[in-house]
Amino acid sequence: MKHTLIIVLVSLFFGLSACSTTSEQSVYTQMGGQQKVEEVVDNFITEIEFDPVIYEYFKDSNIDRFREKLIEHVCHLTGGPCEYTGDTMVQVHTGMDITETDFNRGVDLFINAMDKAQISHPIQNKVLAILAKTRKEMLYI
Repeated sequence: MKHTLIIVLVSLFFGLSACSTTSEQSVYTQMGGQQKVEEVVDNFITEIEFDPVIYEYFKDSNIDRFREKLIEHVCHLTGGPCEYTGDTMVQVHTGMDITETDFNRGVDLFINAMDKAQISHPIQNKVLAILAKTRKEMLYI
């Protein structure tokens, strides 16, 4: 619940400050570019591996493809040079019936992954605000 509130507050803040200059660095660049995106995704996969609840959603997944597409997706969404070539979030998550509790647990694992990659909290908040926009495409479908 705490992380959901943070995401909402960050989303509101960044929504209200949309008038900032366009010459700012992308969130992708602020994260540290491709190397950091890959590090976060690798850390996230490790977090999933050791979480018995969230692992259930991934146990039959092609982890190499998951890694490749998640790297593309995070890179693309955060303003990096990548093109996302995977399925839509709705296509990927249909039939999984992800609960809000499990979604939030996944967010916590992603935060752990960013912590381990030494992404600063202000940048983490920017990443979460961007990724939060895909939330409705993953829950209860």
